[in-house]
This record gives sequence, structure tokens and C-alpha cells, in this order.
Amino acid sequence: MKKYNNILVVADVSQEHQPALSRAIHLASCGDNAKLTFFLSIYDFSYEMTSMLSAYERQAMRNGVIQQRELWLKELVEQHDVSGIDIEVKVVWHNRPYEAIIQQVFEGDHNLVIKATHAHDKLGSIIFTPTDWHLLRKCPCPVLLAKAHTWPEHGQILAAVNLAADDETHEDLNDKIVNEAKAVATLVNGEVNLVNAYPATPVNITIELPEFDHNTYADAVRGHHLVTMKALRQKHHIEQARAYVEEGLPEDVIPAVAEEIDAGLVVLGTIGRTGLSATFIGNTAEHTIDKLNCDLLALKPMGYISPLAPKID
Repeated sequence: MKKYNNILVVADVSQEHQPALSRAIHLASCGDNAKLTFFLSIYDFSYEMTSMLSAYERQAMRNGVIQQRELWLKELVEQHDVSGIDIEVKVVWHNRPYEAIIQQVFEGDHNLVIKATHAHDKLGSIIFTPTDWHLLRKCPCPVLLAKAHTWPEHGQILAAVNLAADDETHEDLNDKIVNEAKAVATLVNGEVNLVNAYPATPVNITIELPEFDHNTYADAVRGHHLVTMKALRQKHHIEQARAYVEEGLPEDVIPAVAEEIDAGLVVLGTIGRTGLSATFIGNTAEHTIDKLNCDLLALKPMGYISPLAPKID
């Protein structure tokens, strides 16, 4: 399996333990001819403000810091068994980490980015940094946000699909999500589960239309989703016992099912919203992943073009 054979691993300067590196080595060890790039973007504004120094001297100071960080990354790599894995360390000077990461994705033609996230001490949900959100919205390749735990053998992988929309874009994204979950399952000997949330009957309808039959409507909606789920799971050869169709909001249903089956990874799609809509509106994926207590693999729709893609003259 060569699906993830060119992985970009983002270092976390806040801790010695590197969950992203551990996860990348695990995935790479399951494939063939895997290459990892252990990557760090650093910046210190004080080095730009040293007016007493020449541009050459400032650059020399930056290079010194970069070399120190490269040595640190190499020391971290040496703590792992990386036999058979080609690992390169790379440190760049950039004031926007997410832009540096995405630029490296394009330059290195990486097919997966792995970055560590942090668990909330009390609730267990993931705490996302601004860099995480930018990557989820703008990174052209899949982004795996990892927590500090190991994936168990025969672990559970949950693919979150949207069966409410019948347009081709959503159907393609559903297939992509399931195929990606199956690819990971093949690598780590895991098991794929499907989950879909369908909406409850709107309260305003039952109030405004007294003759409205709530039960008939609810049964029809659930029936539609069950039929659509059956077609999807049969298409991908997934047994019925591993397909969940639940009433409620996706941001409630998906984390609940993930906890119920003790999922180590949730795979879902994100539309890559940017601008004001990203700031004030958000989307289902972003509301959902705030509540997850496991790793997340986020995918973009087919044909997605990152706003940070290199310009073609």
C-alpha cells in the first residue's frame, strides 16, 4: 500500500514528545518506500528588529537558530525506530506557520500532513490552534490531526458521511471519505464504520401546521437515510452492523458514535471555507471536530483548489 508514501510531519515545539512523528512513523512502517519530512516553521520578530546589525548579520543569526532547531529535530527522530524509512528534517524561517506548511506541501508534493493537537484536560475534546484551522480550510491534501495515544491493532475507524444531499459533489465526497477510511484501515489493520446524522422534525412545522403528522414525516426522513446508507455501504462492502444512522445534529451524533465504538480515527470532509464565512459561520465539520476525543483525518472535495496554491503564469 503506497497511499501515504510522502508524509509531511509538523513538529510541535511545545513538547518533547511528538505524537505527529509517532503516528507518521507508524503509518510509514506499514507501507513501502515511505518518505517523511519532519518540518518546523520558526520565526522570532526580535531578529528582524536588530537595527544595529547588517542584513547579512541578521541572516547569519537566523541561520544559527535554524541549525539549532534542525539538530533538535534530528535528536527527536533518533528516539524512534525508523529503519527502512527515509526521513528528512527541514526548518524554515516564516512568520505564518500554516502558510509555510502549505507551501511545503506544494513544493514537496506531499500526500498527507500530520500535525499534533492537544486534548482538553477535563472534556477530552480536541483544542485546535489557529494553524490547525487554517490547515483544515486551506491545505490541498488530507490533514491528520493526531493526539497523544497509539492506534490499537484492529482499531475502529469512523467515516462520517453526508447522505442528506443528493448532488454529485456530496456523493463524490462520500466515496472519497469511505475510500480514505478503507485505505487507512488497510494500512493499520483496522475496521471501517460509517455514520450519518439526519435532522429531527423542525419544531416550527408542528406548531404552524397542526394537521402535520410528525411521526410520518420522521419515518420518511429516517427511511430515506437508511436506504441511502444501505446503498453506500453495499457499494463499499461494509456490513450493516458497522453503519450508523442516527437522528440529531452531526456535531452531536458523530462524536457520540465515535465514543460508543471507541474510534481511534474519524474521517470526514471539510469544504475549506475561507474569509468572513469561515470566521463567523463555520461549517458542520468544524463544529463536529471540536467535540471529538480521537484523531481526525480531514479531506477536501474533489477538485478543491487551495487559495495558497502557486500561481501559474
